[in-house]
Amino acid sequence: MPRPLSYDPVEASREWWIDEGWKEAAPGMAAVVSVMRAEQIFLTQATTILRPLGLTFARYQVLGMLRGRGPLTLGRLGDGLWITPATVTNAIDRLEAAGLCRRLSHPDDARSTLAEITAKGRRLFERAVEALNAELFGAMTLSEDELGALVQLIGKIRAGAGDIVGVPRGHDD
Repeated sequence: MPRPLSYDPVEASREWWIDEGWKEAAPGMAAVVSVMRAEQIFLTQATTILRPLGLTFARYQVLGMLRGRGPLTLGRLGDGLWITPATVTNAIDRLEAAGLCRRLSHPDDARSTLAEITAKGRRLFERAVEALNAELFGAMTLSEDELGALVQLIGKIRAGAGDIVGVPRGHDD
């Protein structure tokens, strides 16, 4: 992890935004840049955790979908993970080469290919979940209530952008 900065670039940018006469947009700019930076931090942490297991975060997600939903078409995988067909194909190629998933002929559609997780892929996914839970998901610096509020707020942004219908509750009660 890089050394912490002695100042907050987001706050400095917010102040500059105000100084430039864009005061009304300054809170939105600070929010967008903060979320984008948090995404970079989380992805770096997840990558660091998954790399020793031979996984990228995208491949981890593919294994997770295959484990949770059974054999899926490559198109369904891409749609469910918001990734391009090329990214799906690359991930499946690499996972299949490692023996973590396999391609199957679709029984009802000769034009479609299914992907299915293997026992080896299932075991690796479980190890990845344990590592991510211990080192990232379960090690957040926010309380459960704060995490729930964060999920709700980001859900509101996603719903406003047309990404989802409705707003997530944030946490189970």
